[in-house]
Amino acid sequence: MNLSFPDGADARPATPDTGRPLSLLSFDVEQFDIPTEYGIQLDVEKQFEIGRAGLATVLELLDRHEAPATFFITAEFALRYTRLVRSIAERSVGGGQHEIASHGYTHGDLEEGHLKQSREVLQEITGQRVRGFRRARMAETDTYAVAAAGYTYNASENPIWLPGRYNHFFRRRRPYVVGTASGPLVQIPASATPLVRVPLFWLAFKNVPEWATRLASRWVLSSDNALNTYFHPWEFTDIGTYELPKVVKAMDGKALAARLSRHIAWLKERSELATYNRLAERVVMRGRQAGAR
Repeated sequence: MNLSFPDGADARPATPDTGRPLSLLSFDVEQFDIPTEYGIQLDVEKQFEIGRAGLATVLELLDRHEAPATFFITAEFALRYTRLVRSIAERSVGGGQHEIASHGYTHGDLEEGHLKQSREVLQEITGQRVRGFRRARMAETDTYAVAAAGYTYNASENPIWLPGRYNHFFRRRRPYVVGTASGPLVQIPASATPLVRVPLFWLAFKNVPEWATRLASRWVLSSDNALNTYFHPWEFTDIGTYELPKVVKAMDGKALAARLSRHIAWLKERSELATYNRLAERVVMRGRQAGAR
């Protein structure tokens, strides 16, 4: 397999690879539309404002820890809050920068052309090359279409079994490379533990005891040399007043921010905080090295 990206953009890693385990924090930046999944009507302007307010809390938290993160942003959100999204791309954190990636054009159905259009909108606003994509609600997305739209990695898989949402227990758990006519595409599944597939995404983080989250995170870091998880900025606002399932609003606002703050400090002692593109670079470089042997 030819592990080289188009335009020579990824000829060498942007940051020297220390070989330390990588911990990736990511946030799906969108409007607070989850109430509509449960038949709750909420004004669209209110949905976006809650998303923006939560994002402000997240950015303050990351600044305090000098922690880089990857923000998967819908084009619709970016067009609404252009100055804010641009400021995320320009932020200096821990000697590096946050990464901007695509979460689709809207947080609804993915229509023809949306893959490319969302990437172009985000690039135009931020001036940062957009390499990554995550489908809204981690829905199935054609791998070859993602690569053809100009992305070099796809973070749209959750390799767990969750009734009514994911039936991916036997999917690959670690990042891997798929060869396409447009070049290699790195698939980066959300982290889950080996064997029993304990998930480490937002729902688990809110509902599992802190000691258990750390135990599972340590297991994944040891097994995979990388850990990645994802949240939504709206979780960091007060959503307890909405008639949502308990698992969704189990922890929110200041309590969730405090817990994530402790988790970031814990991760920094055991790993290097990095962006998704950094992990994708590592996967590709190690594939090249293996192929050269």
